[in-house]
Amino acid sequence: MKTVACIVQDGFSPFEFGVACEAFGLDRTDDGVPNFDFRVVAAEPGEVASKLGFSINVEEDLSFAYEADLVVVSPIPRTWWGATDPRILDVVRDADARGAWLLSICSGSFILGQAGVLDGRRATTHWMYADTMTAMFPEVDVDPDVLFVQDGRIITSAGTAAGLDACLHLLRQEIGAELTNRVARRMVVPPQRDGGQAQYIDRPLPVAQSDSLAVVTDWAIGNLREELTVDQLASRAHMSPRTFARRFKAEHGATPAAWLARQRIIQAQRLLERSDLGLDAIAVECGFGSAAVLRQNFARVLATTPTAYRAKFACVDEPAA
Repeated sequence: MKTVACIVQDGFSPFEFGVACEAFGLDRTDDGVPNFDFRVVAAEPGEVASKLGFSINVEEDLSFAYEADLVVVSPIPRTWWGATDPRILDVVRDADARGAWLLSICSGSFILGQAGVLDGRRATTHWMYADTMTAMFPEVDVDPDVLFVQDGRIITSAGTAAGLDACLHLLRQEIGAELTNRVARRMVVPPQRDGGQAQYIDRPLPVAQSDSLAVVTDWAIGNLREELTVDQLASRAHMSPRTFARRFKAEHGATPAAWLARQRIIQAQRLLERSDLGLDAIAVECGFGSAAVLRQNFARVLATTPTAYRAKFACVDEPAA
């Protein structure tokens, strides 16, 4: 992926638009991260009004989007759902037809739905709009409980910050986990969040707890090669297993077992990228025990094999000899 077009139109949401700019538009070559040719485009170049009363000046029309490796669609106001400029819909359909990446943030999924590229696919949007999307686009399998969905080369995300999760997910596939972690560190955000939108629906935000769980998670990450159990982690947090599991899910959006499995995958990605260890050794280091279990987890989570992942991302940030 080398070129990225971000489509904006009147009524665009500044935060979600900024997420795309932050993820793909900044020059991070000093961190070894590839630089993308990122351009903001519009059906009509010139002044484009945001939904918050200010405008930006867009210099380029949609021509660049017809060639871009990634087309990002920013959300639009509810009153415009189903009434997108036909020129934008043509760009979306073209991107899908030629196998480019398509990424929508929040209600941007309604644009993809209107273009018809989500028919027969699984997708998501902000949980507040999931029922509306299901009603408007009955051929789309709308999942309201996840932060983002990838179906083929189309990625749809839930509201606001979930757009950043989706962008980082795409970056992991294009530049690898190690470089994506560097991008996340620069943003001061976690490189990968667990859990889905369900944790945010009609519930108060979790009350901040003591740092006991941070101590436990830090220790667990440093001991992934061990056979870790909920009882062990609860003991380190000085809680009963039941209390620990409940509080852990409230704060991390996932069960301890699911969180551990994800951390082991992330560690395996790093070792595949940055070491020449064999699959059996990597499996042991990450706590999977065997190469067979490592392969099963890679296929389940990343839809690829460790060998294929290594072939694509090994030493991706090393300077050419």
